[in-house]
Amino acid sequence: MVNVKVEDFGSMTDPMTKQPKTVKVISLTNDHQMTVQVLTLGVNIASVRIPDKAGKLDELSLSFDTLQGYIDTQPAYIGATMGRVANRVANGRFKLNGQEIQVTKNFKDKYQLHGGFVGFDSVIWDVVETLANGVVLRHVSPDGHEGYPGVVTCNITCTLNDNNEYRMQIEATTDKTTCVNVTNHAYFNLAGHNSGKEGLGQHLVQINADEIVDTDLEQIPTGKFVKVENTVYDLRNPAKMSDRLPLFAQLPIKGYDNCYCVKLDGDKTTRIARVEHPESGRWLEMYSNQPGVQFYTSNNFPDVENGAAAMSSKGGAKYVKHGAFCLETQKYPDSMNHENFPSIFLNPGEKYYHDVIYKFGN
Repeated sequence: MVNVKVEDFGSMTDPMTKQPKTVKVISLTNDHQMTVQVLTLGVNIASVRIPDKAGKLDELSLSFDTLQGYIDTQPAYIGATMGRVANRVANGRFKLNGQEIQVTKNFKDKYQLHGGFVGFDSVIWDVVETLANGVVLRHVSPDGHEGYPGVVTCNITCTLNDNNEYRMQIEATTDKTTCVNVTNHAYFNLAGHNSGKEGLGQHLVQINADEIVDTDLEQIPTGKFVKVENTVYDLRNPAKMSDRLPLFAQLPIKGYDNCYCVKLDGDKTTRIARVEHPESGRWLEMYSNQPGVQFYTSNNFPDVENGAAAMSSKGGAKYVKHGAFCLETQKYPDSMNHENFPSIFLNPGEKYYHDVIYKFGN
């Protein structure tokens, strides 16, 4: 049985209406002491707590005590849901039915990242239904927002069950042909959110993928794929992060930030990855129906080993470089500019459907 509680978390200016609006926090708790909290700001995964093998509860998701914490750190997208189009759009430009579409370029005026200046992460979603084990949240993105054509209506059903599975079922429709590629940018550390680089180093990561999307130094896809065999990117068998992350020291990007082309069972929701923390006994399995998952090891967080100040967060925890990981299920980055990538175009009368399950255990 799952307990569902909806409470006020704070108030902020809604970037869509420019009017004050209350942000809600939805708490889902099951019979195994697992709790997930979701904010209506950006459908943000604001807390995941489960016991370790000794019964000790800990916060596993990077998060903040106050609404202001999320606002101040928005460029890190901590816990947030990305859209309309997650990841990068080269030059903020693509062709749609022969017409060139220019969307906003919110990253160094070079390209669009995670939907633009006001993406799905930055808006306050509406609770449209409360379920026995979760909620349905909705955002209506207006025609032309961040440069994209079409009114897009997106519903996200967030649920928890007694198998320790937190599930997001993301559906979207449009009234004009447009692009949709949604993901969630939750950061996790199964050793506890405050365990930092040492804790992440103890994790074993396995991803069911033979290839990654090839990118340039700006992490824009080239349209090609790279075989992971005999490279640092090979995670087909469990790999310990303390063995792998030092190998990036001589590489341009100082850690994992790659879209893995995962093996799916047709269009079924399939297990694509498993992360274990042997010391605590905790593990996370990811299930998805999306062809890609971006694996990221918080490479751009403060580098305290070189004098940077850590990011202060929930309960005074300190967040640092290589102190957490993300597994962001999605279609490939910049897909609208590569005909050989899975399509992210959505037409009127069609429904975008993205299913992702975070299954935790101890």
